[in-house]
Parts: sequence; C-alpha cells; structure tokens
Amino acid sequence: MSRLTFRRLKIYFNFDQIIYSNKKIITYLLVKTKAFSSFSVNDIDKAKNFYGKLLGLDVSNGMQGNLNLNLKNYNTIFIYPKPNHLPASFTILNFYVENIDTTMDQMIKNGVQFIIYDDPNFKTDKKGIYHEQRPLIAWFKRSGR
Repeated sequence: MSRLTFRRLKIYFNFDQIIYSNKKIITYLLVKTKAFSSFSVNDIDKAKNFYGKLLGLDVSNGMQGNLNLNLKNYNTIFIYPKPNHLPASFTILNFYVENIDTTMDQMIKNGVQFIIYDDPNFKTDKKGIYHEQRPLIAWFKRSGR
C-alpha cells in the first residue's frame, strides 16, 4: 500500500492496481492537484525560531502543534513534531537567490553555518559554495536539532 496525502486527508490505495488497470486515473489524480512537502523535527519551537527568525521566512502555527512554512506563490511546507526524529542526510529544501554571496553573507550574520566539503570529488570553496554546476549551490544545516 502507498499513501497519498491531500489537504492532510490521508488516502490509502494500491498504486500497482491503479497503474495497471487504468493509467489515466493516476495521471488525473496527480496532475490536477496541488502538492506540498513536509518534514519532521524534534523540537517545533526551535524549528519555528530557525525558519522564522534566523532565516526570516513566513512561519505560522498549524493545527495540532504543527507549523506551516509559507513560501512564495502560495507554496506551503508542513512541519510536524516527531519525538524520534532523525535529521535528513540529504537536501530537503532549496531556495533560488539573486546573489549567492550576498545572501550567504546575510545568513552568516544571522548565525547560519554553512557546510564546507573537502572531498577530492566534491569540494566547496572556503565559504561553502560548490562551483562545479549551475546554479551555484551552498548547504547549511538547521541548527538546534
């Protein structure tokens, strides 16, 4: 069984049966809906402080102690508490910025720490910017996990 979450209503169905019986059903279900992302944190108050105060993003209280991270163009990311939360080992949120250096400088002033990679196959500069692809990329971790 797979889970599709739509407006926080969980709908359970077997993807294999739908895909093999009628591919148009799954296409219609997914193309005609607005998707949103979510991730867990172990401390909602620290997450609210990090995303709202440190990064300056629009964070609002959601239902049942959850948070909504309200982004441009009415995109919302659902943040929920999970006592046994483990931080992701991969990127979960990306932002396009006009000027990576200026943005990073301001974020560093606000207390954000960027990750420096020094692997021979994957290396950032001393500031934390990866130059081997476009757009330029820099990574930071949520503080106060």
